[in-house]
Amino acid sequence: MNLNATLIVQLIVFAILVQFTIKYVWPPIAKALDERANKIAEGLAAAERGKSDFEQAEKKVAELLSEGRTQVTEMVANAEKRAAQIVEEAKAQATQEAARITAQAKADVETEINRAREALREQVAVLAVKGAESILRREVDETQHAKILSTLKQEL
Repeated sequence: MNLNATLIVQLIVFAILVQFTIKYVWPPIAKALDERANKIAEGLAAAERGKSDFEQAEKKVAELLSEGRTQVTEMVANAEKRAAQIVEEAKAQATQEAARITAQAKADVETEINRAREALREQVAVLAVKGAESILRREVDETQHAKILSTLKQEL
């Protein structure tokens, strides 16, 4: 055999192999590579979407935390204001109650003083009548009158 014929046969076999490879082997490989490239592209896109969603979620969380802190601060301020109001109302009620109790006590004391005065007047009247009666029963004597008056003074 001749070297040229071998070379031509090898060229023909190579061309058939290339033709076979292009027709039957290459399309599944290209399809697999395209699918892999699409999956990688979808994965990168999903990663980007996840990253942007995560950033948005972080922003939303930061906003919610800020809003929550603001609300808590407002609630604390309102609670402190309400506590101060309650304390002031309690002080006002205590002051009113103290004034009422003081007025009642003064009225009670005044009533007791008036009762004591009336009782004292009655006793003084009784003693005066007794003294006058004693003086009138005895004879008119200045020393006796002085003794009776000193006895009445001691009883008063």
